[in-house]
Amino acid sequence: MGVLMPVQHEHQGPSGQPGKAEARIASLAFGGAPVGNLYAGVGDEAAHQAIAHAWHQGIRHLDTAPYYGYGLSETRIGDALQGIERSSYTLSTKVGRLIDVDEERKDRSDGFAVDGRRAYFNYTRDGILRSLESSMRRLRTGRIDLLLLHDIGELTHGSRHPQVLKQALDEALPAMAELRDQGVVGAIGLGVNEEAVCLEVMDRFPLDTIMLAGRYTLFEQSRSKAVMARAQADGVAVLIAGPYNSGLLGADAGPGDTYDYAPASPAIKARAQQLYDVCARTGTRAGAAALQFPLAHPAVSKVVCGLRSAAEVDDAVARMSATVPDATWASLVEQGLLDKSVPTP
Repeated sequence: MGVLMPVQHEHQGPSGQPGKAEARIASLAFGGAPVGNLYAGVGDEAAHQAIAHAWHQGIRHLDTAPYYGYGLSETRIGDALQGIERSSYTLSTKVGRLIDVDEERKDRSDGFAVDGRRAYFNYTRDGILRSLESSMRRLRTGRIDLLLLHDIGELTHGSRHPQVLKQALDEALPAMAELRDQGVVGAIGLGVNEEAVCLEVMDRFPLDTIMLAGRYTLFEQSRSKAVMARAQADGVAVLIAGPYNSGLLGADAGPGDTYDYAPASPAIKARAQQLYDVCARTGTRAGAAALQFPLAHPAVSKVVCGLRSAAEVDDAVARMSATVPDATWASLVEQGLLDKSVPTP
């Protein structure tokens, strides 16, 4: 249904066929963490409006996870899409955590402004099946187009990484492959923030897709070279999440204060400012360049952008539709802000 195929970024023939801007919008996916109350609360009505507006603006893939608001994001997406033809959009969600009611819990350390629920890791076969069943119930659908194993890797699990990786290979991924073979899900893959675990898994288990957050972006490409090359060689489609590096490149006025989900250092902000300066001098918005940059790589299928309002949807669509001058890419390479070996639009 189009989830796994990289988008063609050229005009496609006669009048009436999709052009570059339309192809870019088709490659933009709705990231569902913000409507799960990431960092700040969003009302049900505003969340539903954002999701429905995304569909009406031509965004046809929506990504979520049980972890996003402890089920809240999935519930809101499922509710907002009722009445819209199921074949007109695709969904991805994730497995690897289970959600429980915990009425006393008021801990915001995970970043989600949701009380009374908790998430805990579970990579067992039973946990995968239970997680997917709950997700489909919240999303009000009988099929998931793309199922991703969420947050395995040393970055998340530290010293427990070898144990988690073994369980992922022995239980979680085989269960996901069975679900794909049964037609319950369309494709399977990983949803992670680090390159190393992708390479470890790719050596030992066949994947359809990788969702990689924050590692192949306008701001940084060094920590994704190997996995991007491997994905291209193996025909594994890559969905790029976190294109603004968790807020660093999201604003028009200048660099944000966060990078990699933590306060940005002075050196990080200074380098980001250089990028903003080049974009301003060559007549484009840094956010437009950030959204469009990953699509030049032949392995990339979609760019997943977290959105929490109809206004943010409109802004993302405008950024994807904008023309970024060739001079912008050339200047970024000349100033060493883009690796000269990476493809540019």
